[in-house]
Amino acid sequence: MNPKLKDYIAREILPRYTHFDKAHQLDHINTVISQSAALADMLAAQGTEVDRDMVYVIAAYHDLGIVNGRENHHIDSGKILMADPELPKYFSPEQLQTMKEAVEDHRASAKSAPRSLYGRIVAEADRQIDPRTIVLRTLQYGLEHYPELDKAGHFARAEAHLKEKYGEGGYLKLWFAESENARRLAELRTLMADRQALQALMEDIWIHL
Repeated sequence: MNPKLKDYIAREILPRYTHFDKAHQLDHINTVISQSAALADMLAAQGTEVDRDMVYVIAAYHDLGIVNGRENHHIDSGKILMADPELPKYFSPEQLQTMKEAVEDHRASAKSAPRSLYGRIVAEADRQIDPRTIVLRTLQYGLEHYPELDKAGHFARAEAHLKEKYGEGGYLKLWFAESENARRLAELRTLMADRQALQALMEDIWIHL
């Protein structure tokens, strides 16, 4: 990767995430960056090369729009990317447009498929299908946005959200059948099917929130 571009992102972009909610802190972005790189490696092994600088920037910028709120953050993130005066030093207008669209298309609740391979990469990398992490982030979101709920209410909300998003027929879509996420989604669904195990996990997480 271009070292000057990477240094700029480390100095000017990544620190912005320290001011966001717990689900969109720097640890989340670093994970998306790492998983995006792993998907790029997987594609390369299959004979499909992608621009690694583009993959890195898309991952680094994809949640910047959270600064304006969660609802339209994917659109706002694309605007922030396009407005950054530093990026045209490294990318063509066509590349920037592809990157903007990839950022816009990363959201799990999107109604249509990502418009490019780059969009599929960041959308897949953003899923982070680790059962404990998903349950933790779901409870954290509930505590922040529904403070009026008691513990039982938060657990019920979390269960409903997990089913809506990750259950069979849920709105989350995976774009690479060979990815680690596909295996982890099967593990999560097994956990969700065992309500006693899911409740025990939520109890363990709750006492550490």
